[in-house]
Amino acid sequence: MSDVEGHVLHGLLEETSGDIVIRLDRHGFIIHASANIAEIGVDMSATLLLPHIADLAEREHAAFLSDHVTRVLEGCSQLGWIEFPVIACAERNTCRETRCQRWYALSLRPMCTPDGTPDGAMYLMRSVQQLRSLEGELHARAVTDPLTGLSNRQAFCASLRRHLAHGGGQMIAVFAVDGMRALLLRYGQRTADEVLWGFAKFLETMALPGHELAQLDGERFAVLLPEMSSRGAREWAEDVLETFAGLAAPASAKAPQLTASAGLARVECTVDWTLREAELGLVLARAGGGRQAAVAGHRRAA
Repeated sequence: MSDVEGHVLHGLLEETSGDIVIRLDRHGFIIHASANIAEIGVDMSATLLLPHIADLAEREHAAFLSDHVTRVLEGCSQLGWIEFPVIACAERNTCRETRCQRWYALSLRPMCTPDGTPDGAMYLMRSVQQLRSLEGELHARAVTDPLTGLSNRQAFCASLRRHLAHGGGQMIAVFAVDGMRALLLRYGQRTADEVLWGFAKFLETMALPGHELAQLDGERFAVLLPEMSSRGAREWAEDVLETFAGLAAPASAKAPQLTASAGLARVECTVDWTLREAELGLVLARAGGGRQAAVAGHRRAA
C-alpha cells in the first residue's frame, strides 16, 4: 500500500469508527497516527523523536503493553485485544488525575516481508472507557445498599472472608434501631426509610478510621472494628448507642423515641458463625430492654 493509500485508509477508519489508527515500525515506534490521537494528548507534529507505543500507556501498564507489542512484532502473529489505561492530557508524564485516565483496547496487525522478517504493525486503538465506567457502576450497585449508600451484606461478607483468610480475630458490631417494625406500622415506609438513612449517616460520623460499615438487611447494620479489643469494641458501641439516643430525643410528645441496640462478636470460624454470634448478641441486647450492647457466649461451632 502506498503512503497516499495509507493516509486515505486512516482517514476513512477515523471518520467511521472514531478509532485511533497507528503505524508502528519493527521496533514499536510510532511512524504515523491518525489525527484523533490528539484526543489522548499526543501531538505528533510537535514531537522531535518518534514516541514508542508503550509511551501511550499509564506508567504502571507501560511494561505490560511493551511486552505485548514486542511479542507480536517478533512473532508476526496476532494475539488478540488487550486493554490498558492512558493518561489523556498534555501533561501525561506527570499527571495523576483520575479524570484524565481513560481505558483503551488495542489490536495489533503485524506486517512481515515475504521472507517472514518483521516489518512493523498496524495498530487499532479503541476507547472502552464507557464500558469500563458501566462495569464500575454495575459493580458499585451490586455491592452497595441503594438507600443508605453503605456496603451491602454481600460486600461485608466478602470482607469478613478476607479477614478470616488472614486469621481473623477482629471484632464486629451489629446495630439495629429498636422497634423498627412498630415504627413502620405506625408511621409508614417513608418515615422508616428516613430513620434508617439517618442512622446510617450517624454511624458514618461515629466510625473511626479503618472501620468498615455495611447494611446487612433492611434493619441491621454491621461495623468491622479492626485493632479493637473486646472491651474497646464494647465501649465504642455503648458510646454510639448513648450518643444516638441523645441526638434522637423526641422534639414533641407525638414524635417517636428512637434508640438502638448492638450485638458484638469476634471474627472467627466462618462468616456465618461470626454474624450469627453478633446477631445473637443483638437479640440479647433487645431482650434486656434495648439501648445496650451485648456479647453472646463464647461457644465454638460444633
